[in-house]
Amino acid sequence: MAEMTIKKRPKNLDLTTIRLPLPGKVSILHRVSGAGLFLCFPVMLWLFGASLESAESFANFKSIAGMLPVKVILAGLLWAFVHHFCAGIRFLLLDLHVGIEKEAARKSAGVVFAVSVPLTLILWGVLL
Repeated sequence: MAEMTIKKRPKNLDLTTIRLPLPGKVSILHRVSGAGLFLCFPVMLWLFGASLESAESFANFKSIAGMLPVKVILAGLLWAFVHHFCAGIRFLLLDLHVGIEKEAARKSAGVVFAVSVPLTLILWGVLL
């Protein structure tokens, strides 16, 4: 029986020194944005339902949505949705073996950022 040699691999558990490539950052942000949207979904449904109850509740909702901290939260949710959508398309293409080469994966990750940020700003201007 052949002897197996086990190599000791270095372990880096310091998260501040790990440098992820751009596709890794897109992947992590895709997961974080999905989790954030999932956790905020019940609150958004409740707010939507509350805004439809009467004209007074809609006016109250509109005045609350006009506050700066609420606008920042809404902008973050809008970016999370747009980023999750764009990265999801990228991952669907990767599942179809489109752009799985290293350089193509880097470019598609850059495209996700290059599309999601301006699209968020455009939707921010149109919707809010």
